Amino acid sequence: MTMKKNLLLLFTFLIIAMGAAFFLLPKESEANLDSFTQCLSDKGAIMYGTYWCPHCKNEKNAFGDSFQFVNYVECTENPNECLAKGIEGYPTWIFPDGKRLIGEQGITKLQEASGCPL
Repeated sequence: MTMKKNLLLLFTFLIIAMGAAFFLLPKESEANLDSFTQCLSDKGAIMYGTYWCPHCKNEKNAFGDSFQFVNYVECTENPNECLAKGIEGYPTWIFPDGKRLIGEQGITKLQEASGCPL
């Protein structure tokens, strides 16, 4: 009887520990997205967008919490900067070499365009 009780307690403890690890430890994909977005920023890529643009929202959502590392210009708050850069559609990604990607790109296209590993 005591052995069954001990096994049950051990099993319960293991389940709780695995659940805690799952929710508390950073996910590998989140860590990869952090590295990817930091690489985009290090390479000087900038996303120009607006808060009301559904394609911009989709682009931001694809990055999840890692979007905080993206160089982002909100064109409703910085209209002169966006006009000076010739932004005509949202989102627009501009790279230091002058390459422009207009419209929703997704992570795969951005990876190909930037050379940043994911």
